[in-house]
Amino acid sequence: METALLAAISMGRDLLQKNIERPSLAKQSPESEHNPDGRIAAKPITVTGFHQDEDGHWVVELSCGHTQHLRHQPPWQSRAWVTDPAQRLEKIAQPFACGWCAQGMVSDNLGH
Repeated sequence: METALLAAISMGRDLLQKNIERPSLAKQSPESEHNPDGRIAAKPITVTGFHQDEDGHWVVELSCGHTQHLRHQPPWQSRAWVTDPAQRLEKIAQPFACGWCAQGMVSDNLGH
């Protein structure tokens, strides 16, 4: 009986030592991508314009249709360029990472 018990313990140790964790998905599949329909990847988001809100803060207008505040409130938010008309003009048609679109890509896959 002792021999069988020792063999079982030994086998259990061997199994624990050989425990190799593997990812649940062996390769990327379309179901695991954030935007399987390619909405965002098709066209980069760019700056189309600027306006000021009712409090005088600058807001960037984006090609995706979203807007985003670009406040210059040092030392927390340092964007001195938004206060200069020439520097704002230089940003028109430049790529811009839209936070709203980035959130949408993740939340679209979570289910409602």
